[in-house]
Amino acid sequence: MTCVSELSANAITHSGSGNGGVFIVEVDLPRPGVARIAVTDEGAPTSPCLPAAGRLDLMAEGGRGLAMVAACTNRWGYADAHPGRVVWAEACWPVPVPPPGPPASGPAGRPASGPAGRPASRRPGFSPGPPDWTPGPAA
Repeated sequence: MTCVSELSANAITHSGSGNGGVFIVEVDLPRPGVARIAVTDEGAPTSPCLPAAGRLDLMAEGGRGLAMVAACTNRWGYADAHPGRVVWAEACWPVPVPPPGPPASGPAGRPASGPAGRPASRRPGFSPGPPDWTPGPAA
């Protein structure tokens, strides 16, 4: 929640969204143990950036927001979203792995199967393979 409010505040403070514009907040839970947020704003002349190492002014009134987002998430970044920009962050946490056991059974006691006759996953919503959403490069 803190990262959502920080990225929203940045959209208002540092982009055209704060000058009578709008911004969009998206929250996604693509699979167990992963949460993604994205804030799309109306763009700004500069890119979001972290303070250089050793240059974080702890007495300054601002300038620590993206450092906090970076510290609270596993990765973050931004990408152009013509005519604006999207700033995103992803947080991950461990999830229990089901113990090995007999395959799930389908109707009439037959083993359940997925696409191309492969056994269906034992976890609802499990999707093996690469992530379904790949935002821009992480900073």
